[in-house]
Amino acid sequence: MRTVLVLLFTCLFCQQLASQTCCSGGVPLSNNLGLPNEGKGVFSIGFNYDYNNLNTLNAGSTKLDDSSRQRITNSILFNLGYAFTDKLAVETLFTWVNQSRTISQFGNENFTETSGIGDAVLLLKYSMPDLFGNGTLVNIGAGTKAPLGRSDLVSDQGIQLTADLQPGSGAWDGVGWSSVSKRLNFRPSASLSGSFTYRFTGVNSSYLNNSSTYEFGDELQTNFGYTDQFLLFNTIFNPGLIFKYRKAYADKTDDQDIPNTGGEWVFFRPELAVQLSPNLGINSRLELPLYSYVEGTQLTPTSRFSIGVYFNLNLRKNTINPKYKL
Repeated sequence: MRTVLVLLFTCLFCQQLASQTCCSGGVPLSNNLGLPNEGKGVFSIGFNYDYNNLNTLNAGSTKLDDSSRQRITNSILFNLGYAFTDKLAVETLFTWVNQSRTISQFGNENFTETSGIGDAVLLLKYSMPDLFGNGTLVNIGAGTKAPLGRSDLVSDQGIQLTADLQPGSGAWDGVGWSSVSKRLNFRPSASLSGSFTYRFTGVNSSYLNNSSTYEFGDELQTNFGYTDQFLLFNTIFNPGLIFKYRKAYADKTDDQDIPNTGGEWVFFRPELAVQLSPNLGINSRLELPLYSYVEGTQLTPTSRFSIGVYFNLNLRKNTINPKYKL
């Protein structure tokens, strides 16, 4: 009986607030995987700030005339990578996340905010250069998402917050990743690239003070784009244009699908990387939705922006690696 009441409460809560769960936002784990293998003995480090604004209310693919709800996620991401050989490398991703939800109705405003360490990713990667001819590079990887973040934060009233506002998921996930790139013969400074990520989500068995279980929906993400390189003021610039497709399956509580979760999105993402020196660079990206289809009624992304810095250290020679590339 208690499980039935928990499920009923969750469904009613989602219907009433058009709650946006992590299928539309949350910590951008998949977005920030894929540090390049810079060669045996090279240690790669990256810091990123990611801002995600969700202020668009959709019913299916229809945008509703309602701006009373807003979700904002601010994330700090720390990447660490090490290449054991020119082909075998490991990558980790650590996160800190701040999430807020604002609901404005009838002259009243309800504001909820949480902050804390988020979940982390460990990924083992293998590179295969020239697999499909000169100028091609294929990478494959597999790993796990570890539930480092808390999933039991409570409101000021002492009520445990729903899963979409928790810094962590409370579950171990499996992660599969691959990427491929090809330099263009007619313009060696340019390349086409694509990537694929799939997250197999686990179950949080202690949800709502051990009264229920919660499982975020599996997530699939693909990216395809064009990048180029040019020299300006003795500085190398790398502009890019990426199209991203993302599909999230419905979340589940007690193995039952939750209404208003899951959907499909297509994004347009212009990017710009700047190589400040042979060993140091910054990159930035702006992500805008082209198409959104959500199950039921949900908040969906309005805009996203991220900026970061990357650098490499050659631990074998105790010098900074001159082979840096973004």
